[in-house]
Amino acid sequence: MIVQIYAFTDQEEARQAALWGVDHIGFVAGEYGLVHGELSFADARRLVDALPEGTVSVALTMATEVEEILRMAEAVRPQVVHISTDPYDVGPQKMAVLHRRLQGKARLMKAIPVQGQESIKMAMRFAPFCDMLLLDSKRPGFPGVGATGLTHDWSLSRCIVQSVEIPVILAGGLTPENVGEAIRTVRPWGVDSNTATNIDGDPVAKDMELVRAFLQAARQAWQREGDRGGGRSGG
Repeated sequence: MIVQIYAFTDQEEARQAALWGVDHIGFVAGEYGLVHGELSFADARRLVDALPEGTVSVALTMATEVEEILRMAEAVRPQVVHISTDPYDVGPQKMAVLHRRLQGKARLMKAIPVQGQESIKMAMRFAPFCDMLLLDSKRPGFPGVGATGLTHDWSLSRCIVQSVEIPVILAGGLTPENVGEAIRTVRPWGVDSNTATNIDGDPVAKDMELVRAFLQAARQAWQREGDRGGGRSGG
């Protein structure tokens, strides 16, 4: 199981989290004025370069055009490109082009909003053009998918895990207190935290003690489950 934490803006905090054992270090690449914690391509690249060897860098983008996403990937050089726009702003056709053109350069992850039975069909539609999926919560009127601090129906997430052949990361309101139950219920390949590991009231600054608590709670829960999780989403 992997643990992914968003959205770092400070290089030293990102490096410290990685040294503690956070597998995926996430950040927002590109200053589009849409979400909190946006970094310039240059600052995002410096964060990537500061990470210890073996840490996976994950660049979230709110861009919707293929060439702009590829420009980010070339400038920042993340190991994973995370498409977090509203799903059909970067639809299956664009995802197919990105998947092909990023081959050998970066893995491609798509955020899927878990909102009802249609989410299962959506995940299955996008999965062929992705290396992994991130299941998150969507708030009406809020740009893109995720960073809401809200949980969703984990039974739907479990169905998605069972329905696709690629790794699935569970996000959406996960905290040190509920991540164990989420792992038991969904059995994802990985878990993700963003808002719940921020300093209270600050949409950007990370609370490093909460980061460590989330990491420990997730690892302990997975150990209790006998490392049986992931199912067909494992990779």
